[in-house]
Amino acid sequence: MKRFPTLLLSAALSSTLLLTGCASNLNGSTYSRADARAVQTVRMGTIESLRPVQIEGARTPIGALAGTVVGGVAGSGIGGGRGSTIATVLGGVAGGMAGAAVEEGITRSQGVEITVREDNGGMRAYVQEVDPAQQFRIGDRVRITTVNGSSRVVL
Repeated sequence: MKRFPTLLLSAALSSTLLLTGCASNLNGSTYSRADARAVQTVRMGTIESLRPVQIEGARTPIGALAGTVVGGVAGSGIGGGRGSTIATVLGGVAGGMAGAAVEEGITRSQGVEITVREDNGGMRAYVQEVDPAQQFRIGDRVRITTVNGSSRVVL
């Protein structure tokens, strides 16, 4: 019986590490491996407005799967015989739903919508994760770099 809490704790820690490893960085200072050394298009502009936004978290099968495993293991320790089977199934379903919600919550981030009047006269809005190294203000001159279909605004 002592083995059950240890197994449950191990499963919970593993799933938490898995979920936090899935979080990606969407700010203007972080590049993916594919973007490194790729030619970028650069445009210049002036910030017209800034608006705080919420960037929703990831919704991959990993959170639900990890939650299902943890919930199933937790449920299997309840009751005996048929009751244990039912508790395992219910624990797995509830754990899967909770795991998906936890993954979305862990990977959710604070963002900023940056509206820029580009030097060519066009007006565009860009959303990216808040980056403490990039403190934008209305009127700032910025660069908009685009690589592999993704754009970012930097000072």
